[in-house]
Amino acid sequence: MTTVTWEREPAAAGGRAPFLSVRDLTVEFSTEDGVVHAVDNLSFDLAKGTTLGIVGESGSGKSVSNLAILGLHDRAYTSLGGQILLEGEDLLQASRHTLERLRGNRIAMIFQDPLTSLSPYHTVGRQISEVYRKHKGVGKREARDRAVEMLERVGIPHARTRVDDYPHQFSGGMRQRVMIAMALVCDPDLLIADEPTTALDVTVQAQILDLLKDLQQQFGTSIILITHDLGVVARTAHDVLVMYAGRAIEQGTVREVLREPRHPYTWGLLGSMPKLGSNVDIPLLPVRGTPPSLLAPPSGCPFHPRCDHMARVGSDVCATERPELSPAEGHRDACYLTLAQKREIFDGTIKERL
Repeated sequence: MTTVTWEREPAAAGGRAPFLSVRDLTVEFSTEDGVVHAVDNLSFDLAKGTTLGIVGESGSGKSVSNLAILGLHDRAYTSLGGQILLEGEDLLQASRHTLERLRGNRIAMIFQDPLTSLSPYHTVGRQISEVYRKHKGVGKREARDRAVEMLERVGIPHARTRVDDYPHQFSGGMRQRVMIAMALVCDPDLLIADEPTTALDVTVQAQILDLLKDLQQQFGTSIILITHDLGVVARTAHDVLVMYAGRAIEQGTVREVLREPRHPYTWGLLGSMPKLGSNVDIPLLPVRGTPPSLLAPPSGCPFHPRCDHMARVGSDVCATERPELSPAEGHRDACYLTLAQKREIFDGTIKERL
């Protein structure tokens, strides 16, 4: 079982149950080619009012694990195991009616592409209003007023007029704001944001991230931020979970993971990002190779076929035995390198590139 110590929420660390606890979550899909092991024994905690950034390459299990929290997997083709505890209630054991009551009300999600997530046939006001009416049982006029209020709150100018516009009449950044307004219309306790700034320019991206932080301060919402961009995590999140091949391979606070990363995969993620003002003579440090197939994950450490540091371990243990996250709380990683070796490698070859 994996536990994160949350620096911003000392009360939760002091014995109070976390707001969201994911315990040994497994997600497997049955396909014509075999079973896809999409998520493998994933565990983490989320405290009230904090943001957890989940990072990793495409196919690492980020979105799949969070769709399980929402109960959006088709049980006919999906095998789910473990526990997802929302204030002690196991969502994996919850009825369909319970999940429908929670979705959009206590748990909401901002999907990756607002243009395809919003219906082109209905105005944005109607789409926001329907969510509010379904969960709060109010009339059309009150729901419309609430939609206008939320559009104003997320920074849509002339909201009382634009509430009757269709999604195609908004820019990409404005559509994303509409999605945020829809997600927050019922004041959810948990917001899952799946790549909320993808395909947005840098200026709009910064505006969206600032908006999420401001809304979190207003509502006390807990946020799971799914992204491949560690710069977004550094700007927004309190804590970080790094995923690879469906597994958690490093966890800790933003300060711990981004300033002193311990896993070779995290080194690769950080080293492959160009930095403004960095020495142009120092080459980027990309992760070589490609992510493994989850139809047949590699034995041992899932990252070992791409790792440049196996020889330091001194045996074939990386290829035969799967490392687990270190048992101590706080900054944790799943790697057979000793802490002294990690510090030596990081200080000698990685740190200057970050």
